Amino acid sequence: MKRKIIDIDEEKCTGCGLCIPDCPEGALQIIDGKARLVSDLFCDGLGACIGTCPEGAICVVEREAEPYSEEAVMEKIVPQGMGVIKAHLEHLLGHGEEALYHRAIDYLNANEIPVPPHETPAAPAACPGTVARSLQREEARSAEQAARIESELRQWPVQLTLVNPSASYFDDADLLVSGDCVPFAYPEFHRDFLQGKILLIFCPKLDADTEGYITKLAEIFSRHTVRSITVLHMEVPCCSGVRYIVDKALKRAGKEIPVAEKTITLQGEAVEGSIVRRRGPGTGHRREM
Repeated sequence: MKRKIIDIDEEKCTGCGLCIPDCPEGALQIIDGKARLVSDLFCDGLGACIGTCPEGAICVVEREAEPYSEEAVMEKIVPQGMGVIKAHLEHLLGHGEEALYHRAIDYLNANEIPVPPHETPAAPAACPGTVARSLQREEARSAEQAARIESELRQWPVQLTLVNPSASYFDDADLLVSGDCVPFAYPEFHRDFLQGKILLIFCPKLDADTEGYITKLAEIFSRHTVRSITVLHMEVPCCSGVRYIVDKALKRAGKEIPVAEKTITLQGEAVEGSIVRRRGPGTGHRREM
């Protein structure tokens, strides 16, 4: 099957071993002075090892690989003790992999192995507002429900600063990337734009870390198969930076993903493409794209 899995650049790897502790699944070993992926079965493709590589030798790629096996991982790490089990459980939760986490817990329970104390989304150490969650929406609605606009939100959080780029809800997703004023200006935002999409919001003018936004979006595009992107921004010039950040992230990730763009006017109308307005003393200029 084709899936996300790590790739190691042997020329860049110095064999320092700093990546090894961050792979509780045991997918990495130092062999012949280089970090090696010893089994596709043990690599979940979440890339926890990437951040600790000082040489930038590790990345996530999409290739043919054996399916990741949570049961095989548990068989491997259980003999290593409670500390490794704890690290693995927290690793899964930290990347929003709730399904794999529950499979790991089921394995421990089935084999009568104690579940070690570990930080969970409900623990005081974790901020409940930043825990990645998928939200279920009912497909069938009553006549009364159909008469009013229902929430179409499918995940939490939605602010780009807070989202986990490894969250599983990005897999095969249609993304809606929006300036954070848009839902206030466009009253039918949920019905017309959000239905069936994963939402990311930010303000390109007031949020200071635009470079961080480009990096995070590029990571999302690199780690997941994103089917489409819809960009929404206000007609004011500064808000067009939403599209700029998306384009920069796509270029950095080396991805070609279909992008649709709409501009929301201050009167609450949706216009195809972008509108750029420039005004000088006594004159006005408007360009539609």
